[in-house]
Amino acid sequence: MIRRTTDLGPAARDAYDALIDVRSPSEFVGDHLPGAINLPVLDDAQRAEVGTEYVQGSKFLARRRGAALVARSIAAHLEGALGDRDGSFRPLVYCWRGGQRSGAMVTVMDQVGWPVTVLEGGYQTWRRQVTAALYDTPAPLRVVLLDGPTGSGKTEVLARLQARGLQTLDLETLARHRGSLFGGLPGGQPAQKLFESRLYDALCRLDPSRPVVVEAESSRIGERVVPPSLWAAMQAARVIELSAPVEARARYTAGAYAEISADAPALDDALTRRPRPPAKAAVGARREPARRGAFEPLAAALIAAHSDPAYARAGTGRQVPLARVSTGALGPDDLDAAADRVSTLLGQA
Repeated sequence: MIRRTTDLGPAARDAYDALIDVRSPSEFVGDHLPGAINLPVLDDAQRAEVGTEYVQGSKFLARRRGAALVARSIAAHLEGALGDRDGSFRPLVYCWRGGQRSGAMVTVMDQVGWPVTVLEGGYQTWRRQVTAALYDTPAPLRVVLLDGPTGSGKTEVLARLQARGLQTLDLETLARHRGSLFGGLPGGQPAQKLFESRLYDALCRLDPSRPVVVEAESSRIGERVVPPSLWAAMQAARVIELSAPVEARARYTAGAYAEISADAPALDDALTRRPRPPAKAAVGARREPARRGAFEPLAAALIAAHSDPAYARAGTGRQVPLARVSTGALGPDDLDAAADRVSTLLGQA
C-alpha cells in the first residue's frame, strides 16, 4: 500500500532508507531535501521535449512519449541505483508537487513490494515549511555569537566547541564560503534555496532550550543571504569576542588561505573584489611576493587596510561582549584553551 505524508521533521525523514527526488537534474541542483538522491523519471532534455509537444503539438502524443520515457527511466533505476535493495527498503519519494512523476515511481515501487511513501504536495510542501521557518517565524534560538576580527580563530574555536558537545551552527560550511575576502571554496556555493534547506534542517536538529554558538557573519556569506528570522536572532544575540595579536592573525590567515596564495588568478580576483581599497599601494606592493608564496605580509596589509577598519565600523552597533577571550598565538593549545574558556562561559550563562 502506498503511504502519504507531510511530516518532514528530522526524525521522520531519518526513518526512511532513502529520500528519492524524481525531478529533473536541474531542479534537484537548485534545491532538494537534505540527504535526498536524484533518480529522475525525466531528465532535463526529455522534460523539455514532452512539455513542448504538450503545449505546441498533441497532448496525446506528449503523454504517450512521456509515459515511454518514464517507464524506461524507472526500469533503469530499478536495475541500477535500486538494484541491491531488498524487500524491506522503505523510501520516501517526491516530485515537484506530488503529481505524475512521483505517482509513476511509487506505483511501480508498490508493485515491487516496497513499503513506499509519497510526499503529499511534493517539493513545494518542503519549500513552504522552509519559508515559514526562515522568513515568517522568529527563530526559537538562544544564540551566542562568536565574534572577533579576521584571523582570530573563530572557525577553529567553533569546531572545538562542537567537539566538546556544545550546540553550534556552522553557517560557513552550510554556505560553502568562509565569509571573507578569500572565502570561496572549490565547487562554489549552493543556490540560495538549497542553502536555506540545509540551514532549516540544521536548525530543526537543535535543542531550543540550550544555547547555540554561531560565528558572527555579515548578512551575506559570499553570495548567500542569511534569512531574516535567523539574522534577527543573531542581531539580538549575546557576544563572546575573540582576540589575538595582529602578527599572529596574519600568520594564521596566511596558513588558512594557503591555496589562494598558490593560485595567482584567484588571488588577483579576490584583490580586485576588495570592497574598500584605502591602501592600494601597500597591498599592491605585496601582491608579487604573495604570488611567490610570501602571503603573510599581504595578509597583514589586508588586515590593517581592510579587515580591521571594517570590523571597527561594524562595532559601532555591536553589543557589549559578554566576555573577551584571547586566542593568543593561535596555536593548537591556544585554541583549545580558548574553547575551554568559552565552554565555561556558556555553562555559566
